[in-house]
Amino acid sequence: MSKNVNRVVVVGTGFVGSSYAFALLNQGITEELVLLDLNKEKSEGDAMDLNHGLPFAPSPTKIWFGEYSDCKDADLVVLTAGANQKPGETRLDLVEKNMNIFKGIVGQIMNAGFDGIFLVATNPVDILTYATWKFSGLPKEQVIGSGTILDTARFRFLLGEYFQVDPRNVHAYIIGEHGDTELPVWSHADIGGKHIQDFINGGTCSKDDLNNIYKNVRDAAYHIIQRKGATFYGIAMGLIRITKAILHDENSILTVSAYLNGEYGNEDVYIGVPAIVNRNGIREVLELNLNETEQEQFTQSAAVLKSTTKPVLDRLT
Repeated sequence: MSKNVNRVVVVGTGFVGSSYAFALLNQGITEELVLLDLNKEKSEGDAMDLNHGLPFAPSPTKIWFGEYSDCKDADLVVLTAGANQKPGETRLDLVEKNMNIFKGIVGQIMNAGFDGIFLVATNPVDILTYATWKFSGLPKEQVIGSGTILDTARFRFLLGEYFQVDPRNVHAYIIGEHGDTELPVWSHADIGGKHIQDFINGGTCSKDDLNNIYKNVRDAAYHIIQRKGATFYGIAMGLIRITKAILHDENSILTVSAYLNGEYGNEDVYIGVPAIVNRNGIREVLELNLNETEQEQFTQSAAVLKSTTKPVLDRLT
């Protein structure tokens, strides 16, 4: 088997993992796709089902149910395994159970000789990305979390809907924890180059309307979970976007969970920030010039993540 091809391994073929695999096949992003899950029959069935769609795919993809040994030659391992967020639970409620699961998974992947890039999607994603970095021993650039990529997409969609413009022409970020302490960066939000404040000054919108949009972004997962039990299509598309940036060496700016080493006045924490993503992982964290309120909110968000991570990680290491 030639190694001059891209190989992606998906660990966890639940709602998110299988949706990601389906989107990966539909967009023809990788040449090899390996599925792993504790429920081997489920993964085997997914591989069979996806293979039957190959005649309709844009490009050939070799898909199989695999073992941890397949991670040795992987360019990217995507972690979607773990307990799901239940109605009434916050993402932070999942810390202990999922960190325990990750310790075993990451250990087996590293024992296989993996030296590629980890992409973490399981919640609480910022904390589990930090744990993956610690458990793996890989350079921080090679461990990435999905961060606030979905929150940013929700933000842009709702702003686009409100202003009746294509969300791809909305440039706005949600940063911080992928969770209740995330924040909108209004100071750098614009639509087609026109700053959000200009719309407020011109009477096109109100601060109350914009604040409600942010609240709907922050609470979106709760509303979806209440209605259908889980969120998976949106995050799968976000993971696809990150995967393309990595495998195609795009140097794209995406709001992922990245390690901070002094940026934004914070250190030793993985948190959602704009970062340049390419074939080597995270090339650079972009440090936005936040206003005073945004900086305070971001620092509080980082503090929540650090205080939640440390006691659990200390018990496991």
